This record gives sequence, C-alpha cells and structure tokens, in this order.
Amino acid sequence: MDYVTKLLDNLSVSLGEKLTNALVALLIIIIGWLIAGFFKRLFSKLIRKTGVDNKLKNSKISLSKFISKLIYFLIMIFVFMLALDKLGMSNVLDPLKTMLNNFTGFVPNIIGAGLVCYIGYMLATIVSELVELSGESIQKLVPKLRLPENIDLIKILKKVVFIFIFIPLLISAFNILNMDAISVPATDMLKDFFAAIPKIIIAVFILILFIVGGRFLSGLIKDLLNSMNLNGLFNKIGLDTITGSTNIVSVIGSLIYFFIVLFGLTTAVEKLEFTYLSEILYTVTTYSGKILFGLAILMVGNWLSSIAATNFSKKESNVFIASIIRIAIISIFLAIGLGTMGIADDIINLAFGITLATVALTIILSFGLGGRAAAGKQMERILDKFNNK
Repeated sequence: MDYVTKLLDNLSVSLGEKLTNALVALLIIIIGWLIAGFFKRLFSKLIRKTGVDNKLKNSKISLSKFISKLIYFLIMIFVFMLALDKLGMSNVLDPLKTMLNNFTGFVPNIIGAGLVCYIGYMLATIVSELVELSGESIQKLVPKLRLPENIDLIKILKKVVFIFIFIPLLISAFNILNMDAISVPATDMLKDFFAAIPKIIIAVFILILFIVGGRFLSGLIKDLLNSMNLNGLFNKIGLDTITGSTNIVSVIGSLIYFFIVLFGLTTAVEKLEFTYLSEILYTVTTYSGKILFGLAILMVGNWLSSIAATNFSKKESNVFIASIIRIAIISIFLAIGLGTMGIADDIINLAFGITLATVALTIILSFGLGGRAAAGKQMERILDKFNNK
C-alpha cells in the first residue's frame, strides 16, 4: 500500500511539474505571439511612413511587409526556443541555437551596411542636386562646345557625380558584410579607376584643347587663304578642271582640322597608356599623311600633264606627241605618288616600266609599220625648228 502511495505521489509530482512547465511554455508562446504581432505592426507602419513602398510600387515585393514579417518570425523563433527549453527539449534546439547565434552575430553587420548604403545614397543625392543648382552656367557650355542641343549636360553630370559618390560607399557596405567575393575585386577595380582619374582628366583636357584650337586655327587659315583668293588662283592656273566646283579653301581647312584633332586624340590616348590603341592611331596618322601627300602629287602631275598637253596640241600635227607627253607625265607622277603612299614599290616600279615600254613600243610601231613617211616629215619639222628655219 505504501508503495502505491509513493508511486502516486511521484506521478502527481512529475505530472505537476510537466503540467506546470507546459502551462509556462504555453504562456510564453502566447505572450511572445502578442509581442511579435505588436512589433510587426509597429515596423510596418514606420516603414510605410518613410515612403519606401511608393518608390518601389512597380516591384511585386512590399518592403514594409517583408521586414515586418522577418521581425515577426525572428521573435517567434526566440519564443519557441524558450518554450521548448522550458519543456526540457534543449538538445533539439542546439542546431537552431547555433544558426540563430550566427544570424544575430551578423545582424550588426547588416545594420551597419544598411546605414552606409543609406548615408551614401543621401550624400550622393544631395551633391548631385547641388550640381543642378549651377545648371544654367553648365548648360551654356553646350553651344560653346558645339554639342547637339538635345544633350542634357546637367543630367549627365548629375549621374556621374552620383555614381562617383555612391559606388565607393556601396563597396564599403560589401566590406562590412564580409562579402569578399564582391568587395575585393570591386575595390581593386575602384582603386585602378581612381588612379586613372588624373590621366582621364588630362586626356580630356588635351582633347578639348586640340578640338577648340583646331577649330580656331583652321578658321584662321581659311580666312587667310580666302583673303589670298586661293580659289581664284586655282581657277587661273587651270586646276578647276581637276577640283571642279569644290571649294579648295574649305577642303584645306577641314583637312587641317582633321589632322589637328587626330594628333590630339593620339596624344590623349598616349596619356591614358592605351598602348595598342595608341599604335593604331599613330599608324592611321602616318598613313593619312602619306595618302594626302600622294594625292597632292597626283593632282600636281595631272595639272602639269594637262598644261603640257594643251601647249603641245595647239597644232594638229602635235596632237599625238601631246598625248604621249601627257601619258608619260601622268605615269611619272603616278609612280611618285603611289610610292609616297607606301604602296608596294616593286609593283609600282614594274608598272611604271611597263607603261614607259608600252609608250615607246607604240611610237616605234606607229612609225615603223607604214608610218615612215609620216616619221620623216615629223623629223624634218623638228630639224627645221632646231635649225631655226
């Protein structure tokens, strides 16, 4: 009988303790649920008042709902952990405790990164808005630089300033979160970029200087050549047969401007240390000069051949010789011009030799095959002129 009494007493004590623990656990869950609900509603209202949801209205995710639910579930996890611990189920909670400890240890990093991002965003926004305050003076540069009128220079500068301020702070936020896979390459890239900024500024300054200076210098040369009436001079010496209605002064001015800007671009690229691109521009500049000089030689040769042919063909008897002289002069200047351009010298020499040989063979055949009488008369005329008869 005593045994049964003791058993019942032990059972009642055990059940009493378990029942008490169960009631306490239930009470913890109820109170925790109320607290979690309170904080959920509180954070939801606070976030909605900031207007973040309105800015993200195109997004399917509501930031206020997401954060409030996240806080709610975190509180409830703590509540369930306390309740289960009260029920003596602490071993089950060890993995969850480890995970939660890691998360709570990371929370300060998340808060710090969020604050850095927010401060960076606000600072970048304020500074970019300050740029807009000087918008009128900046926009006046558009016509001076001869840029298209539809370019909003202020908006471009605002975005550039915003990026320059916000991106470094964003990378700092990644550093706070210990996201080395993102922050380390981004930091290295940012260091390289900021190290290149002085070079970029110098290169842009050089390019602008050459563009503005090139326009001024080409305009000055155009005015000088117009005052010398270069177009009229070209017409007088007969070059209008080559150039046609082209304004030679405008062409010369445009070529001068082109080479000045090209030289400025090459210099700017050298400052940026783009070796491969610099070599390409140097090659383009060199060959452009050679081609231009070669074309000038061809034009002079064509002009001289036209003058020689015109003077020799005043008499009908000299028309044939005038044609030969014209071909010979053009051939000589063609060889010189192509050689100046840097085109294969061996091919040019071969073509030049073939051309002269063809002319000589034509003369020989024309006088040799049934043209001896004409050749004799032509030689008599030449000898008469030589002897002043």
